[in-house]
Amino acid sequence: MSTLTHTSAHTLARYGYVPFMLLGLNGAAIALAAAGAPKYWLLVILAVAIVTSFLVERLIPYDSDWNHDRSDSTRDRIHVVVNETLILASVAAIPLLAAIVPGPGIWPTGWPFVLQVLTAILVADLGITVVHLASHKIAVLWRFHAVHHSITRFYGLNGLMKHPLHQSVEMAAGVAPLILIGLPVDVASVLALAVAIQLLLQHSNADYRIGPAKYLLALNEGHRFHHLKWAGIGDVNFGLFTLIWDHLMRTYSYDPTRRFDSTQLGMAAKPDYPNGYLAQLIYPFTNAGGCQLHSATPSPPATVTNRSHDGSQASAQA
Repeated sequence: MSTLTHTSAHTLARYGYVPFMLLGLNGAAIALAAAGAPKYWLLVILAVAIVTSFLVERLIPYDSDWNHDRSDSTRDRIHVVVNETLILASVAAIPLLAAIVPGPGIWPTGWPFVLQVLTAILVADLGITVVHLASHKIAVLWRFHAVHHSITRFYGLNGLMKHPLHQSVEMAAGVAPLILIGLPVDVASVLALAVAIQLLLQHSNADYRIGPAKYLLALNEGHRFHHLKWAGIGDVNFGLFTLIWDHLMRTYSYDPTRRFDSTQLGMAAKPDYPNGYLAQLIYPFTNAGGCQLHSATPSPPATVTNRSHDGSQASAQA
């Protein structure tokens, strides 16, 4: 009986985790915000998402070694607190920003609240994806984005393991156009939560299944390819919420036969990138922090390739 229960729990986690996070928790946030509930409920939902992430990663790990601390857990928690605080502060500042820089006020307030949130997600996804792509091509942006690419294990909190300056630039690119057309604070609050939940899922160590949706949603199965450490191979799958823009920009790549481990992650050009939080804050401002672009790192071994789901060779510099 215990074996049957254990198997059932694995199956439930493998197929139910993503719907619970994307539909259940985001849906709860949308319902609460639409009903005018206090904002602290969104923090409660975020806490549930983080706890769920850790539990599922231990129940169905993709790589059990990635669940073990590498003197990075405390650092990653600091990144999460700092970057989530920045996101929440930006949401709180929306009324002030709207007053300083008044826009045309064309936000579709008459639409159902859920459609307003989905619209905000799609617009933000485009802005963040464009900045993410630029961060692999422009040296000054790569200095700060490299912090995120220094990881050598995949687990939920990696999503917010970013230099706060780069996090701010990405979020500004995603949210500024929305603010200019009158983004309501309630919609922005749900968007901020959706970003956090998406990052937990995108970098999750859980071996979950999402079926054909993996070709459309920017989740962990596709995002691992983005963290491959060799020349140009990781310049794929830039999307935060979806892979729509990657398909359009021809930066999408997927190979169902590839199996990942820590030897394939990180940066080939900077295997000794600083590991501590303060060191990672300072390093991009140093001479040594001017590391090569990810697209200019040493080439991978001849056996390392990245193929799209239809079997064609993926472009290293799409």
